[in-house]
Amino acid sequence: MGTFTEVADRVWVGRYPWADVNVSLVGGASGLLVVDTYASSQAAREVVEDVRRLGVGDVTAIVNTHAHWDHVLGNHTFRAAYGELPIHAHEHAAAGTLLDNQHLQDSLRDPDGEHGDDPHREELLATEIVPADHVFSSTAVLDLGDRLVELVHPGRGHTDGDLVVRVPDASVLLAGDLVEESGAPAFGTDSWPLEWPLSLDLVLGLVAGDWVVVPGHGRPVDRDFVDEQRHLIGVVAETIRDLAGRGVVAADAVAAVDWPFPTTGLAEAVRRGYAQLPRAQKRLPLV
Repeated sequence: MGTFTEVADRVWVGRYPWADVNVSLVGGASGLLVVDTYASSQAAREVVEDVRRLGVGDVTAIVNTHAHWDHVLGNHTFRAAYGELPIHAHEHAAAGTLLDNQHLQDSLRDPDGEHGDDPHREELLATEIVPADHVFSSTAVLDLGDRLVELVHPGRGHTDGDLVVRVPDASVLLAGDLVEESGAPAFGTDSWPLEWPLSLDLVLGLVAGDWVVVPGHGRPVDRDFVDEQRHLIGVVAETIRDLAGRGVVAADAVAAVDWPFPTTGLAEAVRRGYAQLPRAQKRLPLV
């Protein structure tokens, strides 16, 4: 059970064990905004029951911080429980929700494939994928009756469709997977490692020193934590640029230097980073 804890005025966070993912609630006079909906239709039923047990109102809208399965595959369950809720996301996340998760389900159907032995295989296959139907490109504002909530796409990082949810009157920012506390930042096959530090620079500009920042995974943190994680992600980006500039091939880059995060999660960051470098940064220095 991911019992909801109030981290600021009418902002609650529930931490759920599958993928250690956070689901957040923002309360207003018109109802509750749920930020991310968990990892499958079946799993999200537990979240719905926890929301009802909390007893602070009905969900009136959904926000998806990005397209990954553990944050969006409960969308259908929330609509089944509360009606045809609007689902808000960045335009790239809305498109990725359908395409990426259809690909995941296709791979689950192959028992010999990458995900064929996933213990959650059946419930993931039984989940109806519901993408966002209210999209934006840079910023949007949601009116909860007596408070305004800001949605901001700070740039590409964990994915190309990340957003953060800013609740100014409560001094809270819900950061999605642009910030992670319970593990190293996840550089997946759709990450943008060279741009991620710049996106976090914008995020840091949205919060003050006393704000609560809720990561996509793990316990709530403060601005200093985000600043430190931005620094370490920046080290990854600059190390990729440096190695490429010195002529180190991508296949050798992970073993070539010390990195600020475990190397088990950095092979994809290096591959993606090398691919995203401008041609000028892939040339050997002439002197």
